[in-house]
Amino acid sequence: MARQVKEEGQVLTRKRAKLREPGMWKVLLHNDDYTTQEFVVWLLKTVFHKAEPEATAIMLAVHQAGVGVAGTYTKDVAETRAERGRQLAEREGFPLLLTVEAEDA
Repeated sequence: MARQVKEEGQVLTRKRAKLREPGMWKVLLHNDDYTTQEFVVWLLKTVFHKAEPEATAIMLAVHQAGVGVAGTYTKDVAETRAERGRQLAEREGFPLLLTVEAEDA
């Protein structure tokens, strides 16, 4: 909606910038030969708040396809969850790779 402002006898119209919803980003889990399936399920439940059946399905998809989506979030949330997942994997001695990618990419 435009707003009118009077300035020295003139009427100026100020246009509001259209707001866009923030883009969504996917957190991807990448398969490796060392990270246990149990840890991946635990990570999905703990960091990504997935229920056990969904966490197991995602883990199996990662295992079979080589990569899978842990969740889709705004950029800041996706980056934070990916970093938290990397930290937990490293703490447990696993080389699990988590990356963030724009949803439309």
